[in-house]
Amino acid sequence: MTAGPRNDITDVAGVAVGHHQRTGRGWLTGTTVVIPPVGTSAAVDVRGGGPGTRETDLLHPANMVGAIDAISLTGGSAYGLDAAGGVMAVLERQGRGFGIGSQRGLVVPIVPAAVVFDLGAGGSFANRPDASFGARATERASTRRLRQGTIGAGTGAHAAALKGGIGSASLLLDGGVTVAALVVLNSGGSPVDPATGELWAARYGLPGEFAALKRPSHADLRAFRALPWPPRPEQPTNTTLAVVATNAALTKAELLRIAGAGHDGMARAINPIHTYTDGDVVFAMATHEAPVPEASGDGLIQPMVARYTQLAPLIGGAADCVARAIVHAVLHASSARTMRSYADQLPSAIRR
Repeated sequence: MTAGPRNDITDVAGVAVGHHQRTGRGWLTGTTVVIPPVGTSAAVDVRGGGPGTRETDLLHPANMVGAIDAISLTGGSAYGLDAAGGVMAVLERQGRGFGIGSQRGLVVPIVPAAVVFDLGAGGSFANRPDASFGARATERASTRRLRQGTIGAGTGAHAAALKGGIGSASLLLDGGVTVAALVVLNSGGSPVDPATGELWAARYGLPGEFAALKRPSHADLRAFRALPWPPRPEQPTNTTLAVVATNAALTKAELLRIAGAGHDGMARAINPIHTYTDGDVVFAMATHEAPVPEASGDGLIQPMVARYTQLAPLIGGAADCVARAIVHAVLHASSARTMRSYADQLPSAIRR
């Protein structure tokens, strides 16, 4: 298996990502918007005990809307849900959305959203994303190589006692199918094995992907173990978000299974995960450019079983991409305020 040419979510053709953030003077937060091609279908799986979401019910396979226009990921906890309004405003001006009636231009953009808790990360509890953040992130959306680390929705994020951020990874499968993930790592659980100082999910890297990583020195490991981890349970300041994208032609029900697999990737990379103080959410979306190989067989059951067999690499790939994206989020993060990055806290773990 190999990664796509960029090893990020933009390896899925037509997927654009935009960031907007503010730092300094009490600010440390931001918004990330994922904009797929027109006609992209989606599903969602919510596992955390304290989620903050918007427009997720419509993604259920039994509900009407078949396509989305964007996904908004943002800081600011529940206040940050306002960012989705700015995303909608820009898309409406572009004429993109669910058409209303026969009159041209009457649309309702479909923008599911989820938030992470970073209130006060920059110093002021009142500084959080609003509609302007969503609008600016949407206007900056690009299909170019993704910027990762301390940016967008990952600006004020943490990973237990370390700095979190944005990470991404991709995977090329047979038949021209691509699977990729974008993660906002803001976890209460640690991505680091406290026994060794190594990243839990580095073992899932593709050949050479994490070749620069090694076990840290005893001195660095002792300093890491002295950090305040695990966090106190009364601090509901966590959440990891992910968007899994594929160019395969999948139904909403099949995408629900892909989203569930994304949570398996989180469980490989973060410990503990899905607690009551997490708002962990995985979106899955399909652009329908590459057909899944046709099922074959006799009778009613055999074609169905063949279809499920063909989907297995997609499901496994979703978990792998999320786990690898979390490693990239940790490695791309830069220290901010009281949060030190993995590279700064355990410098001996990375070959220079």
